[in-house]
Amino acid sequence: MGNPKVLILPGWQGSGPSHWQMRWVSQWAYQVLEQHDWMRPLRGDWLARLEDVVSELEEPVYLVAHSLGCIQIAAWAQISKQCHKVKGAFLVAPGDVEASHLQDVFSTWRPIALTALPFKSSLIGSQNDPFCSPARAEFFAKAWGSQFVNLGEMGHVNAESNLGDWPEGHALLNELMKDTEHGH
Repeated sequence: MGNPKVLILPGWQGSGPSHWQMRWVSQWAYQVLEQHDWMRPLRGDWLARLEDVVSELEEPVYLVAHSLGCIQIAAWAQISKQCHKVKGAFLVAPGDVEASHLQDVFSTWRPIALTALPFKSSLIGSQNDPFCSPARAEFFAKAWGSQFVNLGEMGHVNAESNLGDWPEGHALLNELMKDTEHGH
């Protein structure tokens, strides 16, 4: 089947060139889900964009999300007609848009969808993520039916976390891919 299709979903403000997501795009030729407005993330716009991109795909896809991208997948999975194309989701450092210090920017994103995802998923959290407590990350993993992996103290698992190409993360993604290839 060759390399499976991987769609990268950055969070609010996008992911810069030193973010592991963009490094994976360079290294593995993954596709980035581009948003029309990275600074003012409106839920409806972001969900419609994901639906459009997935509907154009011929082959199955893996979604690799960071921060708000994780919340986007959870909301999208509730309304999408395209979920059958998704083989798995790799959810890294979900942004807790219900946290009081984040409410203004993300008013359209509440409440967070807490329905089990209709595809296999892994949620990667951190002990000291300023945008999501470890307890909330674990709560999201349970609600979404995701395997939970705690990375320890890795901040928001972004460029500031100094992960470089983050080979450990890519190994976790490959594990998820292998799991879906061999059934659930």
